Amino acid sequence: MKAIVARDFAPLDRLEYADWPEPEATGHMVVIEAEAIGINYPDGLLVQGLYQMKPPVPFVPGMEVAGTVVAVGDAVSRVKVGDRVASVSSLGAYAERVAAHEDTVMALPDEMGNADACALLCGFGTSHHALKQRGKLAAGETLCVLGAAGATGLAAVQIGKAMGARVIAVASSAEKRRIADEAGADVVLGYDNLKEALKEATGGKGVDVGYDPVGGEAFDALARAMGWGGRLLVIGFASGTIPKFPVNLALVKGFSVVGVFWGAFTRKEPATYAANMRELVGWYLDGKLKPVIEGEYRLADAPAVLARVMNRGAAGKLILKPEKDIA
Repeated sequence: MKAIVARDFAPLDRLEYADWPEPEATGHMVVIEAEAIGINYPDGLLVQGLYQMKPPVPFVPGMEVAGTVVAVGDAVSRVKVGDRVASVSSLGAYAERVAAHEDTVMALPDEMGNADACALLCGFGTSHHALKQRGKLAAGETLCVLGAAGATGLAAVQIGKAMGARVIAVASSAEKRRIADEAGADVVLGYDNLKEALKEATGGKGVDVGYDPVGGEAFDALARAMGWGGRLLVIGFASGTIPKFPVNLALVKGFSVVGVFWGAFTRKEPATYAANMRELVGWYLDGKLKPVIEGEYRLADAPAVLARVMNRGAAGKLILKPEKDIA
């Protein structure tokens, strides 16, 4: 079969579209015929050796896949051949067929497309965990989402509204702000004079929950716009700059800085993760969530598509598809 292969930790253009051994279904493993593969920012960090984990090389990157089960191991009890499913794992999804442990596999309702299923895994999963367990967002509170036109940012906007918050979305261009507005944000801002803009947008009260996948100067502005008792969520550093936080600011303003690591959460708290996914699927079926899919691309084009995500050139979710599934 074909897959995207990282021979070593290297720039994205060193990724290869190459032959790779077919996965096998043994024990609790199932094999999924990929019909949609999600692109995520951490994928780009991983292949460059910049992520928290460094797998043995060579490896196939990719965390999200949706498709049809084509083989099951002899110990599998939860799924069967022919089921439509989605799965999330740390590696292996940029391939025509993907092996997954049955515990990581989620059956898909008929009403959910494969691309939407991929979006609900990492992007919506991260934002939901961040706002629910880490930020403890309550109805009526003000949520500020940086990077609001990215996959996780748009998810945070929609989830924030589903949880009853007033949502302020921050995005870098007019087009991205339009997309955030269409996703349901109550207020949409750019990054210029962000501290003052947030002060005005909150009537001087400050932000209750800040959601930051950007870092850099945007983090600094948001930190200074936090309200008393607020929770500033550290999601990632898409700007490329990890900020240095003056801890006295948290003291005098009475807010908390809270780290969010969704991958570790899924492993350490599987029951809570499963409950989160059930809630997300329920909201999706009720029409409260609708992933924004920017486009679908050939699996072979993964290096270029991933580069767009890493350079913050994407708005919404980008999906890879094996050649046979491209229209």
